Amino acid sequence: MARHVLVTGGAGYVGSHACKALARAGFVPVTFDNLSTGWRDAVRFGPLEEGDLTDAERLAEVFARWKPVAVLHFAALSLVGEAVRDPGLYWRMNVLGALNLIEAAAAANCLDFVFSSTCATYGDQDGVVLDEDTPQAPINAYGASKRAIEDILRDFGVSHGLRSVIFRYFNVAGADPEAEVGEFHQPETHLVPLLLDAVAGRRPALTVHGSDYATPDGTCIRDYVHVADLADAHVLGLEWLLNGRGSRVFCLGTGRGFSVREVIEHARIVTNRAVPVVEGERRPGDAARLVSGSARAIEELGWKPERSTLPAMIADAWRWHQTGGYER
Repeated sequence: MARHVLVTGGAGYVGSHACKALARAGFVPVTFDNLSTGWRDAVRFGPLEEGDLTDAERLAEVFARWKPVAVLHFAALSLVGEAVRDPGLYWRMNVLGALNLIEAAAAANCLDFVFSSTCATYGDQDGVVLDEDTPQAPINAYGASKRAIEDILRDFGVSHGLRSVIFRYFNVAGADPEAEVGEFHQPETHLVPLLLDAVAGRRPALTVHGSDYATPDGTCIRDYVHVADLADAHVLGLEWLLNGRGSRVFCLGTGRGFSVREVIEHARIVTNRAVPVVEGERRPGDAARLVSGSARAIEELGWKPERSTLPAMIADAWRWHQTGGYER
């Protein structure tokens, strides 16, 4: 008997990779997406149900039709700058949308829930390795909305017996090693696709935002996880819940960050092309160094972030970018 899993945001970057990992693990991923930032072409591993999380009636229809054994929730607005300018949008879309989803899942007795959260819930805690016990202090509506959803999940655990695995992570990079799905946003804000577009001549030179930070080469350091490793973690989290292990929070990172200049240099090596770069001013709110530990995920879930190296992440992303991506 098919085991359906509802994947919100399954047409997006991380969600589409998770759908492939789910299909490989024997599940049928049912994508629920309004296609506002996702891509129809990315839905390749199971059926697509178009809809919006603000539409409670539509959610109820989808739960009734597919009777999923669990939910993987990726759908969210995630641009920090936009969240600062328009916090109401983020509270309305992210929090109310998630509440509708959680209520629909509870009503359908679908009580296993994997949530894609973020280390932005920790706020500006520069220079420390962030783990599950680090106090949360978000500094914008994006991080605050994700923390609020974590709180809702805990409350529904008490009231309805909802079991949740919450993943917090920072930067995601790379693409499906088989180049079936990849990373493409409009607008694009992530470093790796920006620099690969610059290498390919699809956009002007990459802007390095600040080169005078207190780091070895003066540029910001971030923790990067390969999207395929991240997708594998979500399947492990799902199996954790289905095996009756109970609610748990996991951070996903390597514990080792890479500077902007390191990423650029590895891109030059992988592509064998020069990366056009211009120096820019610092962006408000950018911390010098942000890394996330993942000891709990490795020890308890058995997670192995084997592809989360800069050469692998950039090579896989470059391979997918050369296919032309979605609607280029």
